[in-house]
Amino acid sequence: MKKYLLSRKVGRKKWAGFLLIIALGIILFTRYSSVGKSYSSSVGESPKKQSAFEFFNNNNNEGSNDVADENVKLPESKSVVELVTFKEKPRLINVEGLNELYSLNYNFSKEESKALLVWNKMRLLLSRSDGLNLTAQGVKEAAIAWNDLLLFIEKSKATKSLDEKENEDCPYSVTAFNATTSRDGSNLRIPCGLVEDSSITVIGIPDAKQESFQIELAGTKLPEELKPPIVLNYNVILPGENLTKEPLITQNTWTDESGWSKVEKCPDHGSTDLIKVDGLVKCNAKIFRNNVEEIANATSPSSPISADVSNASAYGTSNYPFLEGNPFTATLWAGIEGFHMTVNGRHETSFAYREKLEPWLVSGVNVIGGLDIISILAKGLPVSNDLDLGFDVEDLKAPPTPKKRLVMLIGVFSTGNNFERRMALRRTWMQYEAVRSGEVAVRFFIGLDKNRQVNFELWKEAQAYGDVQLLPFVDYYSLLTLKTIAICIMGVKILPAKYVMKTDDDAFVRIDQVLSSVKGKDPNGLLYGGISFESAPHRDKDNKWYISVEEYPPSSYPPWAHGPGYIISRDIAKFIVQGHQERELMLFKLEDVAVGIWVEEFRRKGNKVQYVDDDRFHNAGCDSDYILAHYQTPRMVLCLWEKLQKEHEPNCCE
Repeated sequence: MKKYLLSRKVGRKKWAGFLLIIALGIILFTRYSSVGKSYSSSVGESPKKQSAFEFFNNNNNEGSNDVADENVKLPESKSVVELVTFKEKPRLINVEGLNELYSLNYNFSKEESKALLVWNKMRLLLSRSDGLNLTAQGVKEAAIAWNDLLLFIEKSKATKSLDEKENEDCPYSVTAFNATTSRDGSNLRIPCGLVEDSSITVIGIPDAKQESFQIELAGTKLPEELKPPIVLNYNVILPGENLTKEPLITQNTWTDESGWSKVEKCPDHGSTDLIKVDGLVKCNAKIFRNNVEEIANATSPSSPISADVSNASAYGTSNYPFLEGNPFTATLWAGIEGFHMTVNGRHETSFAYREKLEPWLVSGVNVIGGLDIISILAKGLPVSNDLDLGFDVEDLKAPPTPKKRLVMLIGVFSTGNNFERRMALRRTWMQYEAVRSGEVAVRFFIGLDKNRQVNFELWKEAQAYGDVQLLPFVDYYSLLTLKTIAICIMGVKILPAKYVMKTDDDAFVRIDQVLSSVKGKDPNGLLYGGISFESAPHRDKDNKWYISVEEYPPSSYPPWAHGPGYIISRDIAKFIVQGHQERELMLFKLEDVAVGIWVEEFRRKGNKVQYVDDDRFHNAGCDSDYILAHYQTPRMVLCLWEKLQKEHEPNCCE
């Protein structure tokens, strides 16, 4: 009997313990489910996000929804992220051209040297054996460009005024007329490269006797190169005099180092490539017909152009825009992600930018082969500032910085020939009182261009406005992470700041709202912006953000803030600078993800991290009540500022 009662007593205890475990499990599940929702809106319908202002100004009043303490660290379920660690500490190596960048003897004045404050602190970063792809090339080419620029600066000072041909301006447009292409082609020089929305229009009449013609965008040729790189080769294969061949458009690039790269064809029968460029298909779908006579009829001037369809079959195209004797107007324009060709008013092809072959590199247009040219027009080109006018230089010049610590340093990514974008920022959100009073400093971080004229215009701009930091490498997209570290160096060692912000030159930033969001709260361990909590490396080689397993073995990224705009606290910026100085942090080519990796390493060292997600940071476009609006043209930036001044509301201009 005692055994029976004892067994019943033990059984009741087991059941009680089991029920207690279930209850605790339900409580924990409920708690962490609610916390998880505050970190990601990607699963289901999430409640309204807590704004940054509410977070930083939460005084834990009685009855309030107190989640501030929970937001200072990630839920445990999201914190397990495998990180890449070094097998051995990276070494310091000799990089060709680096000595020239740091040993060229030029007697700069104190004022002139202000554009090189970060430059002088980046040598060790560029000497690492684990350097980013294109670091060696970027440094080598920068040494050539820098030496050329110094000689040009010296000559300009000695003569006070350069020969007109030597000191060309960067014009808005250039043209060529009435040329028949030869085997060597007809050339149009592009003085200062291309920028977003620059376009090149060719009006011509195909000559089928030569079977094809090509429109090439040539890059800047270095002294040691036999031929300049080809940023884009647009090759049109004609149907032939009797329409006996299948018409075809191919697109490709060429460099002296790698030769021809992977060709893209249009039409590309059987292709499953669904990746778009700036939202446009790489090859426009067309109606195909079997009868070549119908092709000629359909493309005669009196026939309407056939509608596009998603399915294509058979042979030939009823609306192929290039036929012998038929004039055409083709416009090649630069987008955000790639080049796009429009022929006779309709989009035909798109071509994503390839590594180290970016629009700013273009120095000329070559038209080669069977084509009688009526005209070539390049417009929307970068126009340098006319500093001789000087009517508003003083009003736009960077104000003196106080000796005390800044509240915030804002580093802006820009490229050398983006003159208009920088001027739009100077005339708008860089006029906030916080900037003009010296409480916040804004600096543009720019690598060298391969074009001497662009570098010279950039140098004059840096001296006029005092807000440009030149960097000792050519400005390739793959080297953006070096700019991020440069911004941290400035915010820690040169212009010490409580917070460091990174943004782009096509972003509009409401500095007043940014400051109110961070004011008065714990300034330690902060990563603030549009946070991505769950993301993985792109393993598709055709993707712009492709990351190989060798580059980053883990299957997921730690939390990171989207690149158009994010803020880190001084302790994180200092950790990043020291970590790279001591070669203890990895270099990673996606700059915004790289910051997330470094912040995770900071957290693993035992530091508290606040991941603050704010949906008012817009990665693409603008929405009402924005803090940051990305992909804004200079005209849109000016419009946004005008609306804030007149309407006192953050209304978009779209």
